[in-house]
Amino acid sequence: MLQSTMRRLSAACNCCTQPFAATDVSRRQFLAGGTAAVALGAAGFAPKVFAQAKPHRIDVHHHIVPPTWLNAMDIIGRTNPPLQHWSVQKTIDDMDKGGVATSITSPTAPQVSSLGIPVAVKIARESNEYAKKMESDHKGRFGTFAMLPLPHIDQTLKEIEYAFDTLKVDGVGILTNYGDKWLGYSYFDPVWAELNRRKATIYTHPNDASCCINLVQGVPQSAIEWGTDTTRSIANLIFSGSSQKFPDINWIFSHGGGALVSFSERFLIQMVSTPPYRGKFTRESVEKELHRFHYDTAQVANSVALGALSKLVPVSQIVYGTDFPYRTAADHTKGLTAFFNAEDLKKVDRDNALRLLPRWRAA
Repeated sequence: MLQSTMRRLSAACNCCTQPFAATDVSRRQFLAGGTAAVALGAAGFAPKVFAQAKPHRIDVHHHIVPPTWLNAMDIIGRTNPPLQHWSVQKTIDDMDKGGVATSITSPTAPQVSSLGIPVAVKIARESNEYAKKMESDHKGRFGTFAMLPLPHIDQTLKEIEYAFDTLKVDGVGILTNYGDKWLGYSYFDPVWAELNRRKATIYTHPNDASCCINLVQGVPQSAIEWGTDTTRSIANLIFSGSSQKFPDINWIFSHGGGALVSFSERFLIQMVSTPPYRGKFTRESVEKELHRFHYDTAQVANSVALGALSKLVPVSQIVYGTDFPYRTAADHTKGLTAFFNAEDLKKVDRDNALRLLPRWRAA
């Protein structure tokens, strides 16, 4: 798994050397500008360095590595090279190369779900305060999806209060499952009720499920199971009635909804036509939920995945995401720019996220 991660990093770094992928400037425009610069130089004017377009994108799937959280991951054996080599400066450099103005940060899986209650509470609080310190140190560049000490409900409710009322976070970042509990289980209702009251944004990230660890020798959970688990949680939220019960929560699902596009026909036709859901759900009611959820572009910035996703849901529901430090912003910017027309790209890059993150409208 570590070798696979290193190969991904190596491949991703190559993207950073492509200035055209990180801007909206074409090669033809660049060459034309270069010719003009030479002409100006010959006329006695000093040539100007090529400047990228002003960063404007908002990245909603962007991981940070608070020090105490990294130490806890090291203790439980969940670190990897991207986490160990992360730094704030590398983060900002990558954002600049991909034209990202602001990243809304969150630690990756397993967050603090594998830790005991006292440690989980402590590290979640310290990580959220670390994220807010990054915000104050780098004005305009970072927002925060608070990490919660789930699956511990009472402690999570206390952290929600502190995160929103004291830290003024942009939303919360959670996992698609907590061992043997998925997001549509009534166990989580107190948390969703409070977040629904606040009309909060919930960003979700896939996680290992107790059922599905080391299923196939040599294939890491992140390669297949994580995409499947995102889809599993979407199905559970809809067919449990939870997403309908808490309509004011703004959900963001990672990686274009995982395997959702492949399973969507089963949800829209098969499940609503057979017991126990026949008569309780219709194609229209399920589509309504799918069309109000949001889906980030992390690791799906290609024509195959984006083509399917943009046919399943409106472009208004697709938001920019990179999965940094596992992938680069320039890589995703290149893929999105190649697929979307200018009007839709503007929505995906920034405008769609602004509906979920109102404080950034004036940025």
